Amino acid sequence: MAAKIRPADRIHNQLVSMLANVETTHDLVDAMLVCGFQDIVQRTLEAEVSEFLGKEWHQHATAEHPRKGHRNGYQTRRIKTRAGRVRVDVPRVRNTVQPFHSKLVMWLKNKQQALMQWVLGCYVRGLSTRDIEALLVDADGRPLLSRSTISTMTDELAVEYEVFSRRRLDALDVVYLFIDGVYESVRTYTHGQTILAAWAICADGHKEMLHMAAVESESEAAWSAFFEDMQRRGLRHPLLIISDGAKGAHAAITRAFPKSDRQRCIAHKMRNLLAKVPRPAHDEVHSQLTAIYYAADRQTAEVLAQKLIERFARTFPAMVKCFMDDLEACLMHLHYPLGHRTFIRTTNLLERAFEEQKRRTKVIPTFPGELSVVKIVFAVLMQTSKKWRNVSMTPLEREQLKALKHVQPNNESFISFLDAA
Repeated sequence: MAAKIRPADRIHNQLVSMLANVETTHDLVDAMLVCGFQDIVQRTLEAEVSEFLGKEWHQHATAEHPRKGHRNGYQTRRIKTRAGRVRVDVPRVRNTVQPFHSKLVMWLKNKQQALMQWVLGCYVRGLSTRDIEALLVDADGRPLLSRSTISTMTDELAVEYEVFSRRRLDALDVVYLFIDGVYESVRTYTHGQTILAAWAICADGHKEMLHMAAVESESEAAWSAFFEDMQRRGLRHPLLIISDGAKGAHAAITRAFPKSDRQRCIAHKMRNLLAKVPRPAHDEVHSQLTAIYYAADRQTAEVLAQKLIERFARTFPAMVKCFMDDLEACLMHLHYPLGHRTFIRTTNLLERAFEEQKRRTKVIPTFPGELSVVKIVFAVLMQTSKKWRNVSMTPLEREQLKALKHVQPNNESFISFLDAA
């Protein structure tokens, strides 16, 4: 039976063999770096387990030093280095009072995680893999991490996205649901890839990113599938859904959430209306639109709306026709608590997040594929969402929301929080 060889001795033998057969100085340096690193790590691990057990390799227990466990082989681990993934053999032990945990392995693991977080942080903030490679260099200017290694590290974002997109939504008491889409240039899509996104303000006042998905366009079918995915994971009907005026989104909302109110984003609507008016008349029309959409109550808004229609029906008929279209949805926020209207009459919550995302992606002319665009957009949107502040939910506002909930027939949304309040 062949004698057991310790990993440290095996590494030493490999180094001796390499030195005898090395072909170039460059090969010699690379071999010494890898084996030297392995040797240091392996000998440190052996010293750690010897100290933990209180005895050296093949040392037997005595009356003065009774056995408190023994070695039980090794577990192979791979550690990322500039030269690639390097093998180390972590000792295992048995029959000990406490489990053995190598401090060195934990330290190396923490360093790797810290490096990965740093790389991902740079990636999210706008640096390409080439930029990051140029930053991480040694004293001689040689890259510590290759572009392929950095790209592999950023693949962790894809894993996080998969977990995020499959999580259950049952526990979320969504009061206000915001939806919107953004386009990115992707090589395999002629007119760009669409990213659909959904955020929520929940009954306890916190804001949360709910879902994100890459689709071909903002069609009714795409939005319907997007909503069905969230409902399949437990999303209940929200009280109010805020969106732009896209017909596909409107139709999908009506089908998926028939019990919910719908708010048309008035920021988008005002841009559409002013585009139908000559520039000299912008100020007058804008002031009247603002008075209507920001009115104190629904009755006042309706009176002002009638005056605008009478004032401009003959002068700007296209603008008036557009104004009357979807007027009910534009004024829906006036039924809701006054303190919430600032947040729910527009999709600005999403727009600001998309602005942060565009700051990152504008330096990339075209993404090579869907996975690459999903990784970066998801990372930026999640990072932005962590900075959102909660919305106040006073006792009076909760009572108002509960009353609105009972107005909507059979709406079982956010039952856990408001009904218990």
